[in-house]
Formats: sequence, structure tokens, C-alpha cells
Amino acid sequence: MYLTEKHQLFRKLVKQFAQTELKPELLDEIEETNHYPREILDKMAECGFFGVKIPKKWGGAGFDTRAYVILNEELASVSAISAIYANTPNSLGGGPLLSAGTEEQLEKYLIPLAKGKRIISFALTEPGAGSDAGGMQTTAVKDGDHYILNGRKCFITHAPEADYAIIFAKTDPQRGTKGISAFIVDMTLPGVSTGLPEKKMGIIGGPTSDIILKDVRVHKRDRLGEENRGFINAMKTLDGGRIGVAAQSIGVAKGALEETIKYSQERTQFGRKIKDFQAISFTIAGMATKLEAARLLTYQAAYLKDTGQDASKAASMAKWYASEACNEICAKAIQVHGGYGFIKDYKVERFYRDCRVFTIYEGTSQVQQMVIAGQLLKK
Repeated sequence: MYLTEKHQLFRKLVKQFAQTELKPELLDEIEETNHYPREILDKMAECGFFGVKIPKKWGGAGFDTRAYVILNEELASVSAISAIYANTPNSLGGGPLLSAGTEEQLEKYLIPLAKGKRIISFALTEPGAGSDAGGMQTTAVKDGDHYILNGRKCFITHAPEADYAIIFAKTDPQRGTKGISAFIVDMTLPGVSTGLPEKKMGIIGGPTSDIILKDVRVHKRDRLGEENRGFINAMKTLDGGRIGVAAQSIGVAKGALEETIKYSQERTQFGRKIKDFQAISFTIAGMATKLEAARLLTYQAAYLKDTGQDASKAASMAKWYASEACNEICAKAIQVHGGYGFIKDYKVERFYRDCRVFTIYEGTSQVQQMVIAGQLLKK
């Protein structure tokens, strides 16, 4: 319904990459070492994954949002952390630049990002300002041709290994979200530091930490977009990012469902394959149906975005439903596996841990409900 032959060929490429490069022993090593191999990232760059949604002019493939969904879905069906590495340049890393960047900024920052030579983090969340971005405390005070940034960001994906970060700070603290500006901050600038990587439940191999800013001088040429218009940039970026999280959700759910079907066909209890028990077969039927509903919502949102229609509500619906459905599907996958599902030797254990964050990051399920209700009930 939503996909062309070109999309199907791209799916074949990503699927082949996932099956060939993301071997179980590699994924086990990532879990044990908490380190994602550079050689795999280089291979992703060679395949053009980091620039799927980025225009060819800026080093990308110039493909569309549906291809971006395919990329996330197929990689996440094998490895959620791999999907996140491929997703970030096309979403939270590249999105703010595409939305508000100058020609000079796009040349300097976006091209290396699309080619996998640089990592850019998106730093909006703070210890006291998660869903309520207007409550952020980070400030940017103008000083001649520079801004002086002070504050602390938290839960920032890839922060310890990032070359740059898109930092959102208040340039007019009295105006709430209307006083927020965005800045491209070089992570090697004096006064920039990161905290220790968080010890997370899942998404192992992608470091997440605080970014601390102490009297950091950022030149005005690295302000991203107009002053006091940063919040709008952030929201536009998150709209697209929510489609990415929905795609990761359907990918992980698909992986969990496939493992569950396979296990039910192999496991014997009471002299029968467990797939022959109605309780198991109906559980699997429910898992598959929820996954298909989530997939349709996700691709519909991507299609709306690709055709220039307002996709904000659809993106929130897809992110909310797909992330919640993924958590339910992975929980049932564990249940069908029984005690084995609780053991790290089985893939569903990792899927279950990885998917838990999907209902939280890039806007919680409750925030998605706020967005959807706000659009439905506005006067």
C-alpha cells in the first residue's frame, strides 16, 4: 500500500546486512563489553545507512521517511542498538540541521554526519526538565559575538562519543519555551564535559550520559536557527524521530514474534508441540495482529510525511501504539518461552530489555496522548 519496488529493494539490502553482519556472537560481545564495534559502523556508512533521509546535496542518499522506517525496522528486528546508531544521523542528529541550518552549517556538520565520519547528539532533556522542556535551566547569555552556555543535560544518547551536540538553552528565561535557542556545540570546547555513562537496563553498547556546560563560549555562527526559535526546531525534529521509534518498536516486536513462533514449533510439553495448545496459538495470533496494526500506523505516518501532509498526530499515534504494543509482544514472548525466556542465551530476553525504553524516550506515551488529544480537541 505504501511501498514502491525501490523500497522493497532497500528492505532486501538492510535485511541482508542485518543477517550477515549482526551475528549472535557479535551481539553477545556488545552486551558483555558495552562497546559497539567501529567496523560495523563503517560498514553501515558504506551502505549509506547514516544518510538515508539526508539529501544527496549534503552527502546522503536522498531517500524518504518510508525508507527510514524500513532501515529501523529491519535492523531492530535483530539488534535495537544497531538501529539506534543508524537512526540518529537521520533523526535527532541531522534533523535540527536540516530544519534550521545555514549552508555553512550544513556543509560543515551535516555532510560528515551523513557519511558516518562524525557523531552529533541531541541534548534537550535535563534532570528537572524531561517532558516539560520549558522548565529547562540551561542558559545562553550573549557576550559580543559569542554566547556563554551554562547548564546540564541528562540521558543524552551517544554523548560520551559525540563530536558535537545540539544544545537547547534559554536565551530569554522569562519566555518559557518561546525563549529557547539551539546551538551546535563542539564537544572539545573548554568547559564541556560528560558524566559517566549510565548503567542501563537495555540498549547496551550505546553510551548515554550527562553533558555539563560551564561557561562554554559558542560563536554566534554556531547558533542553529533564529534566536528564541529553538523549541520549534526541537518539536519538528521529534515529530520525525517518533516515527523512527515506532519503526524500532515494530522491528523489535517482529524479532520477538519470529523467535516465539520458532520456539513454539520446537518446544514439546505433555507429548505435544506447544504450538498445538490453544493458549499458545491464540497468544501468538494476538501478538501478530498487534504488530500488524502497529506497522500500518507507522507506515501511514511515514507516508503522510513523505507526501507533505501534516504527520504530527499520526507520528504520535504510531509512536504511542507501536511502543506499547512492542512491550506487550515482548512480554508475551517471554511468557511463551517460560523459564528459558528469562535466560540471556535466548534472544527474547534482550528484546524485552531493549524495548522498555521505547515508551519513554523521544516523548513518553503520556506525552503522545497529550499531542493526540490536543490536536483532536483544539478549537
